[in-house]
Amino acid sequence: MYDYVVLGGGIVGVSTALSLINKHPDNKILLIEKENSFAKHQTGHNSGVIHAGVYYQPGSLKAEFCREGLKETISFCSDNNIPYEQCGKLLVATNKIELQRMYELHERCKANEIDVEALDQKQLNEVEPNIIGIGALLVKSTGIVDYKLITKKMSEEFESKGGEFLLNSEVVNLEEDEEKIKIITSRESLNSKYLICCAGLMADRIAKLLNIKINFQIVPFRGEYFRLPSKHNNLVKHLIYPIPDPDLPFLGVHLTKMIDGSITVGPNAVLGFKREGYSKFNFSIKDTLQFLSFKGFHNVIKKNLKSGLYEMKNSIFKRGYLKEVQKYSPQIKLNDLEHYPAGIRAQAVLEDGSLVHDFLFAESRRSIHVCNAPSPAATSAIPIGKYITHKATEAFKKLS
Repeated sequence: MYDYVVLGGGIVGVSTALSLINKHPDNKILLIEKENSFAKHQTGHNSGVIHAGVYYQPGSLKAEFCREGLKETISFCSDNNIPYEQCGKLLVATNKIELQRMYELHERCKANEIDVEALDQKQLNEVEPNIIGIGALLVKSTGIVDYKLITKKMSEEFESKGGEFLLNSEVVNLEEDEEKIKIITSRESLNSKYLICCAGLMADRIAKLLNIKINFQIVPFRGEYFRLPSKHNNLVKHLIYPIPDPDLPFLGVHLTKMIDGSITVGPNAVLGFKREGYSKFNFSIKDTLQFLSFKGFHNVIKKNLKSGLYEMKNSIFKRGYLKEVQKYSPQIKLNDLEHYPAGIRAQAVLEDGSLVHDFLFAESRRSIHVCNAPSPAATSAIPIGKYITHKATEAFKKLS
């Protein structure tokens, strides 16, 4: 019998397990992951950006977690000798409409207590001579890191403090009664007084194992990237982002300096036909039939049909993708776009077709489920883990 079991070995699950063992050092705590190592999915396929929280609604959990997460991520890296760089981010406006949106984002940054500087065209050219635009926002605190390395270090610290973990163990069923939750995996069965689920792409399926009523479904979206050849490694000093269109659900293609010195271009956002399908032609009948039978999927397609078709076209034809980045970096050519692994976003979609943009939780008497952990979940993993630990601890007390 465990006091707490955490499902999911991405950075949110591992951070939560570490937070639990820090708060309850005498408790018996287990972390379960279905893969053979941690950070195999969203954590291991993201851009590596330590976000500052520019875009998020002031007062939202997303904004709060991101602001705290930036500080705590950098502190964790400093304490554990993990390489990181606060290279800063430029949000570049290339026309008058984007310039107006840029000034609106400037106000949101101030509301979110983010240190930001508005640059005119001349100042932009001075700091980034290879980028064109008529203005930009400079967010100096934004950084880059390897989140797989952070997750590995967290798991080692969790184990050193007495935590246990179980790899290669997929949860196939859950049974909750008055005394415990029985966790049935592909390898064994075990019991826990309380369960915390950080299942990412499988969040809705895990919640349904406990018959929790939910009004959303996870719909996978592929984020496809390219990498620039090494001759372009010094093309930019900062991360280069477009000014997002508020009518579109995702941010758009950007240039990202990686901690290994390379630069990636991306991501786009196209519908994925397999929840854990990282190759362009991966397909799962089960995953596809599940979202096709969900009313919310059809509603979200209706709401975003034009942008969805545009993204799909750019996924098939690389020239369209190139056009997106040439808006602010015209010197990048078609043969500069080299293959780079894609990522999958676990996007929670409500029945009315709304995309869930903030964190979403569901609970049973003996469990809490992280149903939506949107970007910047990796940046925010440490405060998210503490938040979940607090909620789980309070729920656990009521069971006594």
